[in-house]
Amino acid sequence: MDEVMTAADASSRYRSATSQPAILPSNIPLLSAFLAFSLAQFLKLFTTWYKEKRWDARRMLGSGGMPSSHSATVTALATAIGLQEGTGASTFAVALVLACVVMYDATGVRLHAGRQAE
Repeated sequence: MDEVMTAADASSRYRSATSQPAILPSNIPLLSAFLAFSLAQFLKLFTTWYKEKRWDARRMLGSGGMPSSHSATVTALATAIGLQEGTGASTFAVALVLACVVMYDATGVRLHAGRQAE
């Protein structure tokens, strides 16, 4: 009997034979979430300088303030999953619901913290 080799079989055999450990993970949604978090935290330096006219490097490690690193992280995650797997995927639905819950909670916490500060 003749054996039929499909393109997927050849591709998986090629990848397993030539695979080397990756320096960076190839998980695009995870990378985009970490990048968005890092960028939002870095931008807090400039928003603090703009509002208070002083540089405060501690803002990069602290939570709270704008831009919201939590909102940036879940938004980037949901967007990357939507682009990679499509908006009909169940993983996109989970990421979107997570993003909505995090952003709703973040706005509620900021509102009540502002009221408490008054």
